[in-house]
Amino acid sequence: MSVVQKLASRRNVLQGMLGGGVVTLGLPFLDAFLNTNGTALAATGKALPTVFGTWFWGLGLTPGRWEPTTVGKYADLGPETKALLPYKDKMNFYSGTKVFLDGRPLVTHYTGNFSVLTGTTPREQRVTIPTIDAIIADQIGAKTRFRSIEMTSTGNPVHSYSTRAGTVINPAEASPQALYARVFGPEFVDPNAANFTPDPMVLARQSMLSVVKDQRDDLMKILGASDKARLDEYFTSLRQIENQLQIESEKPAPMEACTPAKAVTDAPLGTDIEMVEANHKLFGQILAHTLACGQTRVFNMTFGDATSSLRHKGSQMVHHAYTHEEATDPVLGYQKTVVSFHMVIMAGLAQMVKTLDGMREGDGTLLDRTLMLASTDTGLAKVHSLENFPLITAGKAGGLLKTGIHVRTNGDPATRVGLTLQQAMGLPVNSWGTDFMATSKSITEVLA
Repeated sequence: MSVVQKLASRRNVLQGMLGGGVVTLGLPFLDAFLNTNGTALAATGKALPTVFGTWFWGLGLTPGRWEPTTVGKYADLGPETKALLPYKDKMNFYSGTKVFLDGRPLVTHYTGNFSVLTGTTPREQRVTIPTIDAIIADQIGAKTRFRSIEMTSTGNPVHSYSTRAGTVINPAEASPQALYARVFGPEFVDPNAANFTPDPMVLARQSMLSVVKDQRDDLMKILGASDKARLDEYFTSLRQIENQLQIESEKPAPMEACTPAKAVTDAPLGTDIEMVEANHKLFGQILAHTLACGQTRVFNMTFGDATSSLRHKGSQMVHHAYTHEEATDPVLGYQKTVVSFHMVIMAGLAQMVKTLDGMREGDGTLLDRTLMLASTDTGLAKVHSLENFPLITAGKAGGLLKTGIHVRTNGDPATRVGLTLQQAMGLPVNSWGTDFMATSKSITEVLA
């Protein structure tokens, strides 16, 4: 069996020693690993594995301004989702869905989100059943190194909306450096250690790409021109991430003209919109490589928390405060500053979609075998509406989901979307949800 065949059949990795531990660098799907159509593994004939993810933001969007202008195949989007237009053919929009309280009290910024993710309206501010990502992870994530990976761009690990069981939320990784070290750093973990803290400073000591250089060079000698170009692009991208993270881990050089400023009260960590955007972009780049290397098949990304603490640079007002305190512009018909946050958030979603779609695999991309649900906690945040929930999906789940479609329902439970996504991911489920959120009516127009 050739080296390439071994790599293809075992989804092998390049390995080396770093800091006393073994470093493994997974490889993306090269043409040499795939069939002639680039749709399946050459060694086994199996289709490329599907990936599922969630992408969360807080405080919804403005009704009438986010939906595509037409139902079915659409050519244009609402003004608040214009950033997604370049990817419209690989996305779906679901409007008009609703969350039913089922006689339970509304827990603002909580009920809507977890009703969408669990199919059940919470009785109080706690969830005791798994979210949709955990349900799917049990089906597709058991044989990967990480069952799922949670991330947040806000700098706060509690900003996670994933739970497996009980009332414990799966904490999110808040540092791109720590995630990089966790996925691509030394793998050995002392089983007797009381705590485990990834060491991002490993990047400052020695590059992982340097450790596997000899194996990389040997592999490049036996690949075709297309695979060489793809692997070079892959390694270059990893190097750029390493360089960026190393810069952030080092102490800045002294500046003679700099003098200490007067003490000020720090803003909440990570909630300035510029910081959130920068961290989110880094997370997306690391995630794309993590998925391409088969380290996990399930992810959860939080762009902004449910009671959105995002703020514009220099402002003391957070997004959440604006939704309740800013008056609706009498001419425009919407809250101008609130909408400015919506534009940034949707640009963030577009960045994630772009990153996944930029990871080429055979004739397609990583996005093509991914199904990502973008969801929020409310419709119109000003009144904590549970109607017309903005729900968006990106990716084709390996061809099992049709895309470029706007589905408009007439107040149907939002669980119709969740049921459909589970079926697209291959779960043997015919119904989902409880009470008025229960449904057995999948959205057949998007199922391939």
